[in-house]
Amino acid sequence: MSGYPPNFSPKEFYCKCNKYCDGPSAYPDRTRHLAWTLQRIRDEIGFPIRINSAYRCKQHNKNVGGAQYSKHLEGIAADIDVMGVPAAAVADRVQDLMETGAIPNGGLGRYKTFTHVDIRQGPARWGSNG
Repeated sequence: MSGYPPNFSPKEFYCKCNKYCDGPSAYPDRTRHLAWTLQRIRDEIGFPIRINSAYRCKQHNKNVGGAQYSKHLEGIAADIDVMGVPAAAVADRVQDLMETGAIPNGGLGRYKTFTHVDIRQGPARWGSNG
């Protein structure tokens, strides 16, 4: 796991504030692990994943209403969607992968239009895709 996986580039994981920071995660090794986790999800789903938000600097996280201790701040979270695949189906597949040990059993947030995935230590679940 020396570099980034074939379907993702480091810039996809940069903070999107374009104002308060330089962009890249302050935790590049963690973010690279997240990228490989998303690659595994992509391989299972069979369609490209779009990363809406990954690493966030503290100010950007505050500006977008992120949680005070958001895993985005640690570079280990991404909000994703898959074109043509409902968010609930993406979340269901991610949950299956987590529960079988194919990817880290971390955070899974279900939202109407996207899925939050993080590689925290231990499972966390929230939302309903509603």
